[in-house]
Formats: sequence, structure tokens, C-alpha cells
Amino acid sequence: MSDPKAASDEARRASQHEQVKSHIESDVGAEIAAGADRVTEDRARVEQVAAKLRGKAIHEVEGTEAEVGRARATARVSQVVDYVFYLVYGLLGIRFVLALLAARPGAGFSQFIQSVTDPLYAPFRGILPSLTTTGGSTVAGSVAFAIGIYILLHLAVKGLLRLIAHRRTAV
Repeated sequence: MSDPKAASDEARRASQHEQVKSHIESDVGAEIAAGADRVTEDRARVEQVAAKLRGKAIHEVEGTEAEVGRARATARVSQVVDYVFYLVYGLLGIRFVLALLAARPGAGFSQFIQSVTDPLYAPFRGILPSLTTTGGSTVAGSVAFAIGIYILLHLAVKGLLRLIAHRRTAV
């Protein structure tokens, strides 16, 4: 026995169920489509950011390579400067020690050191008095002063090279 009222009510409920189901399916489909569009937009934005970051990284690597090359060249120049100044210190030091030990001025080595160091010593000749002891030893104050000035000049040149080679860092 079938009740016509129950059958009609059942048909109405089935129709409503199909309508709700259809409505939910269309809403879910619309959300999925919107999400897919959002993913496509997000992907495009990610690609743009990635391209900018790649470009920035390449630029930084190029800049770093240039700085490393400049630092290498400056380091080589610094080594040459150090060698030249150490040579000057050594020669003037030998001249100072020879005067201190009262080396014979006519000796070949003494004449060689005198002739090699004369251009380096000339600007300082006579600035300070030379003290001579009774044994003939001489404390050449001007030679010691010259060595001190060359040390200051050496420090100034090294400081300038450090300024040139200093790596610039940007935050």
C-alpha cells in the first residue's frame, strides 16, 4: 500500500535533494575554478619574484668577482710596496750599523752602501746631529730619523691600499 501523500512528499524531497546537490556541485566547481585561477596568479607572481632574485644574485656575483679581482691586484701591489720599503729599511739599517761600528769608509762594501743609500738619505742629511764616541763609533741620528720617516710613509701607503681594496658591503 502506497500512500499518495507519502509518495508526493518523497518526490518533492528527492527533487529538493537534487536541487541542493546541483547547487552544491556548482558552488564547489566555482570554488575550484577560482582556486585554480588564484594558483595561476600566484604561480605568475612567484615566477616574477624568482626572476628578480635570480637577476639580483647574478649582479651580486658579478660585483663580487670584480671586487675579488681588484683585491688581488691591490694585494700584489701591496706586496711590492712592502718589499721596496723593507729593502729601504734594510739598506738604511746597514748604513746605520756601519756608522755605529766605525766601519772604514774606504772599504768596498761601505762605499757600496753609501752610494746606494745616498739618494734615500739625501733629504734627511744634517737634520739631526751625529754623535761620535771616542772610539770612532757614530750614532747617525739623521739615518735613524730617515728610517722613522720611511716607516710612517710605508704605513700611509699601506693604509691607502687598504682603502682601495676594502670590500664594500651593502645592507
